[in-house]
Order: sequence, then structure tokens, then C-alpha cells
Amino acid sequence: MVSTYLLSLREGLEAALIIGIVLGALRKIQRPDLLPSLWLGVLSAVIVSVLSAILLTVFGLELEGNVEVIYEGVTMFLAAGILTWMIFWMSGQARNIKGELEDGVNKAVARSASGKNSIFWLSFVAVVREGVELALFLTAAFFAGNNEQVGSNTIQVLAGTLLGLGTAVLFGWSLLASAARLDLRRFFQVTGILLILFAAGLIAHGIHEFNEIGWIPFIIEHIWDVNAFIDENSVFGQLLKTLFGYNGNPSLTEMIGYFGYLIGITILFRRKNEA
Repeated sequence: MVSTYLLSLREGLEAALIIGIVLGALRKIQRPDLLPSLWLGVLSAVIVSVLSAILLTVFGLELEGNVEVIYEGVTMFLAAGILTWMIFWMSGQARNIKGELEDGVNKAVARSASGKNSIFWLSFVAVVREGVELALFLTAAFFAGNNEQVGSNTIQVLAGTLLGLGTAVLFGWSLLASAARLDLRRFFQVTGILLILFAAGLIAHGIHEFNEIGWIPFIIEHIWDVNAFIDENSVFGQLLKTLFGYNGNPSLTEMIGYFGYLIGITILFRRKNEA
């Protein structure tokens, strides 16, 4: 739940800020007649995102045997890759996103007499990108949980998602309704560090899935077993599992993948933010 909350908060806040910037740009050029097109684009993007999350999850649950394992492993690697790209892209774009979006609104309106179609697609593409990314992340987080507790996983993912998006909406609205300023670069740096840990967990989970079908060798099947101290199937263990990729008895290749990713990405992340 914590991981899905954090993911939803970050993606939701990005979407809220994008919508807020576009709203502000339309007010600047005095085009309130384009607001319905903006909100229609947002609503359409939300519908597409929700359907994507449902289809990805249901499709995965319908699979069985090695095909299911492969699907879950690929989903986790794909989610980790996109999440890594998102972390680096947003940390670098946070300062310039407002100017780029306002310029995009001006160009969209200038391209046609009414500007309605252009604003619809501008808002749709901006929000659907965040939504589909979130759908993929939530699917990976769902499968990273205990597969024997589908009902519990569903409730936790939904609860974390709704709380995260709700917080993002309130946070975004309060920023737009007041004179408050948010240091976007600092915000995305802090959440980026937490999401790097989550992405490392996805890498480890993906390797674990491929260990099971022999695509990646164990080398050493269990390099330790600490389930007697923190059971991976306990409430606390499940929290650590979904948030940081905890495994009470990991293989050597899982640990190589986890710490290799963590060290490499952390070094690159620090260098980028120091530049």
C-alpha cells in the first residue's frame, strides 16, 4: 500500500501540475471557452488509464504456469525501466516544465481557429502518459505481492492508489489556489530516491520470477534465510516486499541485480542532480 501510495502521489501530482499550468495558460490568453475541451481530454485520459490497469492485471491473472511467471517478470522489468526513465527525466525537466507547457498551449491554440481539438489532445497526451505509466507500475506492484492473497493485494493497491491520487489532487489544488510555491526539483529528488528503492525491488522480483523457470540461474539458491526473524509473508514482511523488494531467502542473482541496480542508479542520480 505504501509503494502504491507513493507512486500514485508522484504521478498524480505531476498530472495535477500539468493541468494547473494549462489552466493558467488558458486564463492568460483569455480563452475560457477551451476549458471544456481541456477537461474532456483529462477525463478521456483517466478512462484509458483505468482500463489499461484493469486489462494488464486481468490478463496476468488469466495466465498459468511458466507463461504467468514470464509475464510477471517482464512486467516488473518493464516497470522498473520506465520508472527509472521517469525519475531521471522529471528531475531534469522540473524547472522548465511550466514554460514548455505554456508554449505548447499557445502553439496549440494558434494552429486552428477554435483550438478545441488541439487543447483536447494536449491535455489527453499529457495526462494519459502519467496514467498509463501508473497503470503499469500498479500492475507490477500487484504481482510483487503475495500471489496467494489476490483479494488482499487488490484492496491494498486500490487503497494506496486512491489515497495517493486524493493527496495529489489536494496538494495540487492548494498550490494553485494559494501563493505557495513548491520546489519541484527538490520534491522530485526526494521522491526519486524512494522510487529508486522501489525500482530495485522490481528488478529483484523480476530476477526471482526468471529464477523459477531457469532463465536466470540461481548461482546460490538461498544465500541466507532470515524468515525466522522477519517472515516475508507477515504483514511487516509484505510491506517490505512491496516497498523495497524484500525477500527472506533470496538467490545470489537476486542480490546481485538488486544492489547492482541500486548502486549504479544512485551514482548516476547524484551526478545528474549535482550537475
